[in-house]
Amino acid sequence: MGELRKSLPLPSISVFIALLLCCCSLIELTQAQQPILEIYPKQEVQRKPVGKSMILTCRPTVPDRGLVADLQWKDNANNTIPPKPIGRNQPPMYTETLPGDSLALMITSLSSEMGGIYYCTASYANSEILVKGVTIKTYVAITWTNAPESQYPTLGQDYVVMCEVKADPNPTIDWLRNGDPIRTTNEKYVVQTNGLLIRNVQESDEGIYTCRAAVIETGELLERTIRVEVFIQPVIVSLPVNLEAIEGKSFAANCTATGKPVPEISWIRDATQLNVATADRFQVNPQTGLVTISSVSQEDYGTYTCLAKNKAGVVDQKTKLNVLVRPHIYELYNVTGSRTKEVAITCRAKGRPAPAITFRRWGSEEEYTSGQQDDDPRINLETDFDEERGESTGTLRIAKAERADDGLYQCIARNKGSDAFKTGHITVEFAPDFSHMKDLPPVFSWEQRKANLSCLAMGIPNATIEWYFNGRKIKDQFDTNLKIVGTGPRSDLIVHPVTRQYYTGYKCIATNIHGSAEHDMQLKEARVPDFVSEAKPSQLTATTMTFDIRGPPTELGLPILAFSVQYKEALNPDWSSAFNRSWTPDSPYIVEGLRPQTEYSFRFAARNQVGLGNWGVNQQQSTPRRSAPEEPKPLHNPIQHDKEEPVVVSPYSDHFELRWGVPADNGEPIDKYQIKYCPGIKVSGTWTELEKSCNSVEVVETTSFEMTHLEGNTYYRIELKAHNAIGYSSPASIIMKTTRGESDSANNNLGTLLYSAGFNSGVGALHKRLFTTTTTTTATSTTTITSITTATTTIITLATTISITLLSVLASMLV
Repeated sequence: MGELRKSLPLPSISVFIALLLCCCSLIELTQAQQPILEIYPKQEVQRKPVGKSMILTCRPTVPDRGLVADLQWKDNANNTIPPKPIGRNQPPMYTETLPGDSLALMITSLSSEMGGIYYCTASYANSEILVKGVTIKTYVAITWTNAPESQYPTLGQDYVVMCEVKADPNPTIDWLRNGDPIRTTNEKYVVQTNGLLIRNVQESDEGIYTCRAAVIETGELLERTIRVEVFIQPVIVSLPVNLEAIEGKSFAANCTATGKPVPEISWIRDATQLNVATADRFQVNPQTGLVTISSVSQEDYGTYTCLAKNKAGVVDQKTKLNVLVRPHIYELYNVTGSRTKEVAITCRAKGRPAPAITFRRWGSEEEYTSGQQDDDPRINLETDFDEERGESTGTLRIAKAERADDGLYQCIARNKGSDAFKTGHITVEFAPDFSHMKDLPPVFSWEQRKANLSCLAMGIPNATIEWYFNGRKIKDQFDTNLKIVGTGPRSDLIVHPVTRQYYTGYKCIATNIHGSAEHDMQLKEARVPDFVSEAKPSQLTATTMTFDIRGPPTELGLPILAFSVQYKEALNPDWSSAFNRSWTPDSPYIVEGLRPQTEYSFRFAARNQVGLGNWGVNQQQSTPRRSAPEEPKPLHNPIQHDKEEPVVVSPYSDHFELRWGVPADNGEPIDKYQIKYCPGIKVSGTWTELEKSCNSVEVVETTSFEMTHLEGNTYYRIELKAHNAIGYSSPASIIMKTTRGESDSANNNLGTLLYSAGFNSGVGALHKRLFTTTTTTTATSTTTITSITTATTTIITLATTISITLLSVLASMLV
């Protein structure tokens, strides 16, 4: 090149370049005007996977498209490919004219036989044939022919994780586990043509395996994710060798098996080789292995097989079902014996196995043991068994029987199947006995009233009773004033005491085959009570008088039914106009309606069934002058802990109903009650009221009052006074504590400080009070006064009290 530059003059080089550019322009012009066919896509070789669809478009590139004719496609056998027939099924290959004078080759599903050279041909200007070829090369894409996405090897066995793949050209396969490549350098994993071999599968081999296929020639890469879950063969872990069921009762047994997945359980009766789930009276739960029999029959006896099955395998195990026959007591007779003699009761029963027999007294849970009883050597239990026949006999023997041995006895027959019960009676005969009547009081009569003397003889067999009067049989005396009703074991003697001679002793004699007994009874004449021993006043008011009364020294056999009093003003000498009052012996002896400052005369008497006794214990007592009412008594039950003051606990946190009894008015009617209630605290054992926080209420014509708007968990001292025209009574006082309310748990430092200083915990709620309300209620008006000043003073006073108290506590701690 350098030599050329040296040989040519500089102007010649310029000319050469100009000529070269001119030639290029001529070539381009020539090509632009030459008609050709172009195939899209433009690659001369088209690689497509089998089974896919494709389109090849042939487009003429000519100066005048109107001169193009016979545009068509030829297949790999040089046959013209026709267009799609109208109204017919779509062929695998056809042509279709596209807008812009292009012809498309449509292949709906490419097969390997369709590979080869395809030509697009046309004529131009009826003089030039245009041809353009394209090569279609087919290949088989990666296809999973046998690669399930979930596979289940069995524990302890070799297993091939299947991954069969088809491709052309042949693919290369590698494996990943949980995202990491699997090393096949050890003997655990072996890559095979059809999958990955895992030797001696364990649960640790579970995971996500990836089968990866690659075709180097086509660059295709495809992954198959396979979840490997290790299955475990069933193992029957719980099935007794022998089972026992009770005839006529329900039965259940479990065949428990483990495995993965959970095995399905079935029961097979060996004698018939039938699944019992289809039999009457049987039910089987295949998940739990529970078999139930609604009512066991003796025919259910035999051998059964439990089958446990899952996808990993099947196992079975046999068991034998023994049917137990419940005991049946077929003989137990009532027996009779005599006192001090031997008596025996026998019980016979059947069952399999032969039942054990024992006895117990009716109503007792304690059973007799075989042989002689430790606590009573007189009693012996004898038993006998016949296992071959399934029969048992039990005999309870009692030597030297006593009356206490008489009664019901329960025979119990027991085996593994169940218990059977039957009750028999042992009768112990004995001579008549009157010991139960020895403490009975005498019989009383008066004013010739008929009296009933009853005689009841205990004895087996029943005794015959005869009555005696003055040493002779009454039935032989033919006395119309003596009438016998019944001859045993109970007999009544009706006595009509028309004269005093009938008030005397009577005898009844009872007799049976074992002996006789007699009992003496007394008929006495009753009288009215004697004088009252004492009656003295214990409490005086202007209008009432309470007495303590002590009855007569002797009651003459009949109880006192009432005490009576007659009273009149002492200035009145006539007792016929006196007032009368009676009380039962167990009631308070209160005389009411007296006049104040008046002297009265009193006399007392006692009453029984006969009548009223003589008046006695005459005395005179004066009532005091009119005065304020007596102290009312609250009707509440306080609770006292140790030496603390008794406290009435309200069941509510914000209200309390105060109730009281009406006191004596002392000569003037009570017109109202005054109630005062104040919150307070205890400091060093001394009750301190917060006076500024007190409420005072007056009520009339009621004996109750509901206190409202109270603080929760707070102590209140309540004073109650009754009022009449004279004045107020002395106050009745109680301490009441409200319960803790929902909002009281949030009490802040004030309540906490009070409590920690040893005060009553209820005071802690008082710091929430902002106003003090004093309410006075009468029959006609209600006045409510609210004072901010009083509230402020109350808070200051409370704060001062708390401060002083805390200082005192701190000082005592320092000392």
